[in-house]
Amino acid sequence: MRVMSRRMRRVNESVLQALSEALPSLKDPRIGFVTVTAVHTTPDLREARVFVSVLGSEKKTTRTIEALNAAHGVLQARLNRELRIKRIPQLTFEYDPTAVEAVRMSKLIDELVSDDDD
Repeated sequence: MRVMSRRMRRVNESVLQALSEALPSLKDPRIGFVTVTAVHTTPDLREARVFVSVLGSEKKTTRTIEALNAAHGVLQARLNRELRIKRIPQLTFEYDPTAVEAVRMSKLIDELVSDDDD
């Protein structure tokens, strides 16, 4: 795996910040409570995978991801206005299970600890 350059890290952070501010303004009722967790932009700035965490059921998560991918044009236009980069990447939204896995692992650890106390 390649080490990310400082420039790409800044681009990813800028895209993450701009999207985090833009998502609450979307009016699509399918979009639930969303947090942008990471952005991975290709070095040529053509594509960006945007990882999001969604609060709610699997169905809510699926609907939210679909709605975000449908709104990519609006979000890219906003990035174009806010960011000073030569090319605005094509956005693709993907679910990031990290938060759910962290909660699951925490519960498992808690169960193990409580079993040891018996």
